[in-house]
Amino acid sequence: MNRADTKFLLRIFNWAENEKLKKRFRSLGDGKKFYTIAQKRFALSLIDENGVRATARMMEIPRRTIQRWCRASGKPVKRCPDWVYDWAYRRHKRREFWRRRGYY
Repeated sequence: MNRADTKFLLRIFNWAENEKLKKRFRSLGDGKKFYTIAQKRFALSLIDENGVRATARMMEIPRRTIQRWCRASGKPVKRCPDWVYDWAYRRHKRREFWRRRGYY
């Protein structure tokens, strides 16, 4: 089995697992427009394992909604991943360096 086949099998496995979780999430709902408390609890339990963004992708619900649920339940949630803050700091330092040399 080559690398492409392995990647394909992993994608299919991940898709199947996500479909199972999504089906369970949908089954906890009552079919109405709003999310139930059971759905919120299920999504919050997935956040501990996978994180906010991955849970939002798996459940196909907006990330902002999950972040709002986290804040309401008292879980600390960041607006951005850690790497964004590091990247912004490096960008600021780089611009400052070039500004002192007259390029900005």
